[in-house]
Amino acid sequence: MTGLMGGSVFTQEAPIRLVSAANTREHWAASHKRCKRLRGLARSLTVGMPGLESPLVVTLTRIAPRPLDGHDNLRHAFKPVVDGIADRLGVADNDPRVSWHYAQQRRAVKDYAIRIEVALRTEGAA
Repeated sequence: MTGLMGGSVFTQEAPIRLVSAANTREHWAASHKRCKRLRGLARSLTVGMPGLESPLVVTLTRIAPRPLDGHDNLRHAFKPVVDGIADRLGVADNDPRVSWHYAQQRRAVKDYAIRIEVALRTEGAA
C-alpha cells in the first residue's frame, strides 16, 4: 500500500473553471484551444514543484458549486491539467513514479478553482 510522507510539499490553487469535456458540444478547434490553454496554465502553475527524485502523489481538486461525475467526467475534465503537470515533470502521464488522485470540493455559486497538491510517496506506508 502507498501513503504520503510528511503531507504536501507543493500546493497551488488557481481560479480556473474546469468543464466536463465529455458533455460540451463545441467545435473541435474550440476544444483544442481550451485544452492547450489549460495544459499551458498547469505547466505554469507547477513551476516550483519538486522533481522526480522520489515517487510523487499528485492530488487534483476541482472546486465548484456542483460536482461532476467522479469516475468519468472528473478525470476527463482534468486531462489537460494532468498533461501539463506531466510536461513539467518531463514524463508521460502514465509514468509509475507519479500517482494521480482526484477530488472535488463545493464552493459558492460562480466560485470555481482547481487545487494541485503534490506529496512524496512512500512505499509500504499505511
